[in-house]
Amino acid sequence: MKRVGMAAAALIGAAAVGWAASAISARAADASVPILLYHRFHPTISRYATVTTPTFEAQLCWLAEHRYKVAPLASVVAALRGGVPLDPMTVVITADDGRRSQYTEMFPIIRRLQVPVTLFVYTHAVGYEPDALTWDQIAEMAQSGLVDVQSHTVSHPHFNRERARRRPADYEFFVAAELAQSKKTIEERLNRPVEFLAWPYGVFNLDFERAAVEAGYSAAFVVGGRPARAGGDLFDLPRIVVSDADRGDKFERLLLLGGGAPVASNEPLASCAAHGAAPASP
Repeated sequence: MKRVGMAAAALIGAAAVGWAASAISARAADASVPILLYHRFHPTISRYATVTTPTFEAQLCWLAEHRYKVAPLASVVAALRGGVPLDPMTVVITADDGRRSQYTEMFPIIRRLQVPVTLFVYTHAVGYEPDALTWDQIAEMAQSGLVDVQSHTVSHPHFNRERARRRPADYEFFVAAELAQSKKTIEERLNRPVEFLAWPYGVFNLDFERAAVEAGYSAAFVVGGRPARAGGDLFDLPRIVVSDADRGDKFERLLLLGGGAPVASNEPLASCAAHGAAPASP
């Protein structure tokens, strides 16, 4: 019975390797890349939109051990725009909203492991909301060379709800101001160009795209649960939300398929120091 169990486990393992290899090959063929999306971090508490610090570090270790390259978002967007072939082992990391834990929990890890991250911040919260980053914290992260700061509008509105309660002319002005003012504020605060926008709540349509182009953006991002692909709309690029439960096999499925059916097992958490590894980046 023991030999039968071992044989079955070997077959299951071989099948898992097979589907993963097929998924990687398919991603290379269609020039796609997973853009991961985080929000909050916490040392011990995991809930919706919050990933524990040990899990985040373990996910970065998993990427390193499996030879993924964490690439800056700007380089991937340039490749998608130009039809340049992407290494199928490329992944991008982003974090939305500008929460304080991105400085206290995330930043020490990415600085130690030299992992590039793009932050999408909504400027009204910065320095005002209790859980928000300050401009000094944002500037420190940007000056590290690892953190790129981009726009998430001024006030993080739900544009569809705003449309329902505003007159058409007022609504158009509101959308234009949310996009243009956040870009201007970040550029003035950090003295760096802002090219990208993350749509609040993932709400997107072609009218928003036209407004984003007029405001000077070159690409924008939604929540899509699938890899971003060359040839798609650069103002509707999908990102994949990461949870605290995404570990080991489940994290691999998230990267390759954008999620999907549950898998049988998750690898235990471990530190990068334990593995003697650091995530690779170009």
